[in-house]
Amino acid sequence: MKNELTLEKLVNFCKQYGFIFQGSEIYGGLANTWDYGPIGTRLKNNIKDAWRKRFIQMRKNSYELDPSILMHPRVWEASGHVASFSDPLIDCKECKARHRVDTLIEGFDKAARPDAMSKEEQVEYINEHKVPCPKCGKSNYTGIRDFNLLFETYRGITEENKTKIYLRPENAQGEYVNFLNVLRSMRTKLPFSIGQIGKAFRNEITPGNFTFRTIEFEQMEFQTFCKEGDDMEFYEYFKDYAKKFYVDLGINTDKFSFKDHDKLAHYAKAACDLYYDFPTLGPAELNGTHNRTNYDLSRHEEYSGVSQEYLDIETNEKYIPFIVESTYGVDRSVLAVLCDAYNEEELADGEMREVLKIHPYLAPYKVAVLPLIKKYHADKAVEVYEELSKSFMTTYDEAATIGKRYRRQDVIGTPFCITIDDDTLKDNTVTIRDRDTMEQIRIELSKVEEYVKERIIF
Repeated sequence: MKNELTLEKLVNFCKQYGFIFQGSEIYGGLANTWDYGPIGTRLKNNIKDAWRKRFIQMRKNSYELDPSILMHPRVWEASGHVASFSDPLIDCKECKARHRVDTLIEGFDKAARPDAMSKEEQVEYINEHKVPCPKCGKSNYTGIRDFNLLFETYRGITEENKTKIYLRPENAQGEYVNFLNVLRSMRTKLPFSIGQIGKAFRNEITPGNFTFRTIEFEQMEFQTFCKEGDDMEFYEYFKDYAKKFYVDLGINTDKFSFKDHDKLAHYAKAACDLYYDFPTLGPAELNGTHNRTNYDLSRHEEYSGVSQEYLDIETNEKYIPFIVESTYGVDRSVLAVLCDAYNEEELADGEMREVLKIHPYLAPYKVAVLPLIKKYHADKAVEVYEELSKSFMTTYDEAATIGKRYRRQDVIGTPFCITIDDDTLKDNTVTIRDRDTMEQIRIELSKVEEYVKERIIF
């Protein structure tokens, strides 16, 4: 009988099969940090490659950047992070545990909407409902205090010459400060887009939901610069484009829902999140689409003194462009893919099979090469492995029975297993086994590469 997938079960699965490990585990771990293992790293890179293909490669006037993590401190003053980037936190007077107010309320009642409450209303809710501390169960809290989420560091060799700088809390500002550089160097015109994949850092209290919220995380950001009046059309387009991206990656469309922001940020004209229904956690944000108006470029013009105006050579009109942002969490995407693809199946003989039915494009290994009997078939199998590995990620396994080796590949999502046997040595044919159906066919060795390539397209 299939057991229900929980985040706790997924954590153990990821550790056992080389997807994700606890950060600094041999030292007892560092809370809310995670290391991607050999299999997880491949999955993560494949998701990023899929994003690059859809958002950069296949889109006209789309350009990728890799801005620095450390930026001039004035960038974060202009963006508003230095003045107002903080989390409302509350301490339990009994056990001294510190909690984010919104997660405390949502953990007590998933239907509650702390994002639509003022700080005073949040405190009133906690006191009125006697929301218990998740650690000790008591309901005795301090008042709300704001804690700065920026990670601070210093640049300079001597103490007296040190300058405070910040680890970036988001990627988007790197795209905004390079707006003029891309416009000039790529000789482009509006509308055009800038994308990037990179790490961001937030010094926040996290609820411990595996990789969903961490202090170090990776984002796939996409900013479209356009003329005011075209902005809402792009906004609606990228809302649908986000969902299509994930559905095309094989994620169950029934798991998705859209949620408009009840309270808009001061810079936003419209904002919507794409939610995925995670096990244990429930519906939670995977992607965000935001109409940021011309706020960001206007602020950078004000703080830098450099004009951010765009000249339309056809109308001779000058204006600061509007920005429509479409942002994706890499780590959350990995988590969603794993949750959606994990299956337990009862076979005809009563055996239970763990299988990761992941899109072949995302599979860490596309092919596993297996000699039927090591003593007789290993030399040929190694030759096949070395040839196929020139075209796509390929793994090799010669230990244990062929059945156990099939199961090892099923559980990490390898879509195709190629078995080298006596007939291979005679007529250069091999058996290809399909992960999902477990069906096997015989094929000429010379046709294997084309066969696999046709089935891993995204």
